Amino acid sequence: MSQGTVRLERNEAVALVTIDHVERQNALSEAMRDALAAAMEEADGDSTTRVIVLTGAGEQSFAAGGDIRELAQRTLADQRRVMENGSVFGAVRRVRKPVIAAVNGFCLGGGLELALACDLRIASDDAQLGLTEINLAIIPGGGGTQRLPRLVGRGKALEMILTGMRIPAAEALRIGLVERVVPVADLPSAAMALARTMAEKAPVALRYAKEAVVGGLGLPLDDGIRLENDLATLLRTTEDRVEGAKAFVEKRKPRWTGR
Repeated sequence: MSQGTVRLERNEAVALVTIDHVERQNALSEAMRDALAAAMEEADGDSTTRVIVLTGAGEQSFAAGGDIRELAQRTLADQRRVMENGSVFGAVRRVRKPVIAAVNGFCLGGGLELALACDLRIASDDAQLGLTEINLAIIPGGGGTQRLPRLVGRGKALEMILTGMRIPAAEALRIGLVERVVPVADLPSAAMALARTMAEKAPVALRYAKEAVVGGLGLPLDDGIRLENDLATLLRTTEDRVEGAKAFVEKRKPRWTGR
């Protein structure tokens, strides 16, 4: 049986990262997690990439959680080693560029935690999302208990986590877990279209806008505003800021350099 792989493809300024372990519903083995973290780091470090799209191969699963067979055999020492090496969820959250999760099919357990670590989520209309760890007598360990309530609120997060329930894409949209729902066949093009819209913007401004929002959420309001002001001031020193104003006056498309 295939051990799975993670593919990194570039389409102009957009990087597409695909979890490809279709035979196991794109389950996240330790090797797959390491490969995914490496792919995200590579895409983040590529100066030609401005936006990253993360998805699962096939139409059945974005990622149906961790590899249960592997987890069942993991000792406490193994678990400690995995945690010391750093998690793939942290690797995704540390990416400086916008990351869009294109959620197809099952997005469960660690798969949903992976989507939660992304900045935006687009789901196919047949997607099923849930933190189902309680059914295995464990709890989410990749940030799910912290990121989910920040998106959907305490009550709904507790309901999902304590019951292990799966919710359909329409409900995920209603509660704010995903930003858009599209037909299955339209998911790849919809995710790429959103990514290309972002990729047309100035690269430094994209990174600073993300930093202001994500970094500010963990701060008191006054400190968050100071962070925003600092980043906005830094942007005024860039060549792209001058180019943006010039292009606007000349009524042409700006030519960003990322400087």
